[in-house]
Amino acid sequence: MDNTLVAALLGLIEGLTEFIPVSSTGHLLLAGHFMGFDSPGRTFEVVIQLGAVLAILTVYAGKLWKVASTMHSDPAAARFVASVLLAFFPAVVIGVLAHDVIKTVLFETPVLIAVMLILGGFVLLMIDRVAPEPVHQEAMALPLGKALIIGVIQCLAMVPGVSRSGATIVGARMLGVGKRASAEFSFFLSMPTMAGAFAYDLWKSRDMLDFSAVVDIGVGFALAFLSAVLVVRWTLDFVSRNGFAVFGWWRIIVGSGALILLWLGF
Repeated sequence: MDNTLVAALLGLIEGLTEFIPVSSTGHLLLAGHFMGFDSPGRTFEVVIQLGAVLAILTVYAGKLWKVASTMHSDPAAARFVASVLLAFFPAVVIGVLAHDVIKTVLFETPVLIAVMLILGGFVLLMIDRVAPEPVHQEAMALPLGKALIIGVIQCLAMVPGVSRSGATIVGARMLGVGKRASAEFSFFLSMPTMAGAFAYDLWKSRDMLDFSAVVDIGVGFALAFLSAVLVVRWTLDFVSRNGFAVFGWWRIIVGSGALILLWLGF
């Protein structure tokens, strides 16, 4: 398959899956494995992630500007910023300490990714049934303690296939946060988490980065950005009405299909 077409497909996968609880990393790594896509130094994967980061910043630009311009005088805005930064902190610690193991061992284990997709799928099928009655319906007004716990739970997503958004949403739901608010807080938390991961990956891989396939990288980046914008605008209304079960079924189907292909020797 033509490399530019593969890059386009992978960029589309990144954008479509980054902000829903199905594990964009798991989908990206499995798709790359089965399509034989090799990115020296993981340059492609690192750069197209920036497309998704810019997408979420674009969608929430107005709200972010309002918070930034009022946080010095508005206690609620300041508290919201504190809750996001507090939730982000555990990922900084664990990400720095475990970065090399995650990138060199876990990212190269397709069977583990497929199994995590399936297990996470069953969790999503159950979450709407077992989650307590929500007591928090505003993503921008979560208690600091609960924000920190959600941040700790987010670290489970460092195992590819778990899903960053999936971990944060499940954690929030079990802490009494409503469906829409859980998804939206996951969006807010993704901004520093993804930006930090991008910057750290770029720094750690600086000696291996290869930008020779600049057209492929550009195509993947653009499609990741555009598709992520569409997904972010659509997700909140969808989960408010339908919950998360559809994402659970998707994970189980994809993970099972990947295991079958791996068993067949692909």
